[in-house]
Amino acid sequence: MTRLLVTGAGGMLGRDLVTVLHARPDLKVTAATRADLDVTDPAAVRAAVGEDEVVINTAAWTNVDGAETDEAAATAVNGTAVANLASACAATGARLIQVSTDYVLAGDARTPYPEDAPTAPVNAYGRSKLVGEQAVARLLPDTGYVVRTAWLYGAHGPNFVATMLQLAEQREHIDVVDDQHGQPTWSYRLAEQLAALVDGALDGRVAPGIYHSTCTGQTTWYKLARAVFTLTGLDPERIRPTTSDRYSRPAPRPAYSVLAHSRWAAAGLPSLPDWHATLVEAFDSPAPPAPWKVA
Repeated sequence: MTRLLVTGAGGMLGRDLVTVLHARPDLKVTAATRADLDVTDPAAVRAAVGEDEVVINTAAWTNVDGAETDEAAATAVNGTAVANLASACAATGARLIQVSTDYVLAGDARTPYPEDAPTAPVNAYGRSKLVGEQAVARLLPDTGYVVRTAWLYGAHGPNFVATMLQLAEQREHIDVVDDQHGQPTWSYRLAEQLAALVDGALDGRVAPGIYHSTCTGQTTWYKLARAVFTLTGLDPERIRPTTSDRYSRPAPRPAYSVLAHSRWAAAGLPSLPDWHATLVEAFDSPAPPAPWKVA
C-alpha cells in the first residue's frame, strides 16, 4: 500500500483531493490541514513526510492582493515552505507534486502557453509561486512534479462561481471584466487528474517536470459569469461586460491565462475536458455538494 501525504487538506482543492484519494484502497492517505502542519517549519515538515512515498502540496498563500503588501509572508508559504517539502522528500526518496499557478507567466501571450514557456510573473503572488517551482526543480530534478492550474472553482472554498451567485442575491446587475482570458477549472476534476499523476509517477510512466492542468477551451470572466447564471436559471443579461482598468486593485492580473497541455499526451494521460462541459458537470454532480443551487 502506497503512503501518501496531502498538505493543505482543508482548502478547496485539498478537500477534493482527499475525497478522491480516500476512495482508493491501494493508498494510505494522511490529510494535513494548516492546523495539523505548518509547512514553513522545516522540522515539522521532515517529521510529517516520514515514510510517505508521495507528497502532494496544495498548501498555499492564495490572497493575490495581500501578497502585494506582504510579499515576504507569501513567499514563506509559496516558496520557502515548498523548499522545505522538497528537501524532506529528497532525504527520503519521496516524490513531490507541487500545485502551482498560471501567475508565474507574464499573461501577455496570444496563444496557449506551453509548459516550457519563459516565466515572468507580473505580481508578488506569481513571484512567490515561482520560488516554489524553482525549489522543486533544484532539489528534486528526478522526482519533482509541478502542476500549474488556474481559475479554480469548487465546493469547498471562496471562488468566482460561488461569488457570482452570492452577488446575484444582492445586486440587480453585476459588472464583470471581459478582457481577461482563461480556463475555468473544477477543483474536483483537477483532483482526479492529480490522482492519475500519482499512479504515473510511481510506475515511471510520467516524467518529472512541469504540467499544465486546466480545462480546455477558453473564455473570459464575463462569459463565465453568464454561463453560471444560465445554468442556475438566472437571467444572464444581468451580467454586464467591463474592462480591467475600471477596477483598481493592488496586484495586476494576467490578461491571458490560457495554458497548453501537451505534456499530458506525451505521458499517455488525458488532459481535462472542455471548461463549459465541466461546468455543466459540476452543477449536475450530486457529490461532492456544491455551494450553489441548480434551478
